[in-house]
Amino acid sequence: MKMNQEHRPCQAKDGGTLYKIGMFAAMNHVTVKALRFYEEQGLLTPALIHPETGYRYYTLSQMSVLHQITALKLAGFTLEEIARLSAGGDEEAVLLKKKSELLCKIADLTKQLAVVDGFLPKKKGKLSAPVLIKTIPETRVAFVKTRLDSYDSLFDRMPEMGALMEKAGCECAMPEYCFTNYLESGYKDEDIPVELCESVVAPKEETGELRFKTLPEIQAACIFHKGSYAAFPESYETVLRFIEENGYEIAGPIRESYIDGVWNKEEVSQWLSEIQVPVRKK
Repeated sequence: MKMNQEHRPCQAKDGGTLYKIGMFAAMNHVTVKALRFYEEQGLLTPALIHPETGYRYYTLSQMSVLHQITALKLAGFTLEEIARLSAGGDEEAVLLKKKSELLCKIADLTKQLAVVDGFLPKKKGKLSAPVLIKTIPETRVAFVKTRLDSYDSLFDRMPEMGALMEKAGCECAMPEYCFTNYLESGYKDEDIPVELCESVVAPKEETGELRFKTLPEIQAACIFHKGSYAAFPESYETVLRFIEENGYEIAGPIRESYIDGVWNKEEVSQWLSEIQVPVRKK
């Protein structure tokens, strides 16, 4: 039914006006099919169904219910989740859970956007990621302080740390933040002192080598690195050159954050890391 077509409203039992499904759909910019589907799902039942004709009627007071359904769908809620809210579920808990999910999606999309942006500029005929000065917020971490036989042994130690965290009952913070703190400057072939760190929701009882601490907020020069760790020197050159040319100096242990790697990507070309160098202005 068009909005300007003649409409002869009925009267509801409480004296309010009843609108045919076509008019109600037009007023709310939804389809009749959508209203019938919401009825089937138990989300919005017509105020009246004519016993002889089967015509469905709605009242103005039901518009707020329809608007809530539409808004929650736009926010990413499924009809099942909306139905639970309508049935009297814990509204605040459901909304907070959805907020957390959306924040995680935003974090993931931000990482993806940074990678795309990083490959847009061209330098010396090669794709090069930009360096960004970012604030890395204070974070609680579970960590293992150790010395690596070589850089290749790093990912032999990571599963060991994961087992200790599982034993301690750790819950990883979201979005996940897993990184290595290099405790000495300069390159070493062996006996490399590091802290293997994973951001957690709360500290637990210390188990074996596993310890907990809170790292303060830092300003860092950051660059995304796509691909093999063997090519890290190129990314380090880029970020260190940026630091020198822009009046910064290194102000703490360098972090290598591992976003995607052998644990979730089959191709080395899909590995994604971020080098984070704490800095301050000279």
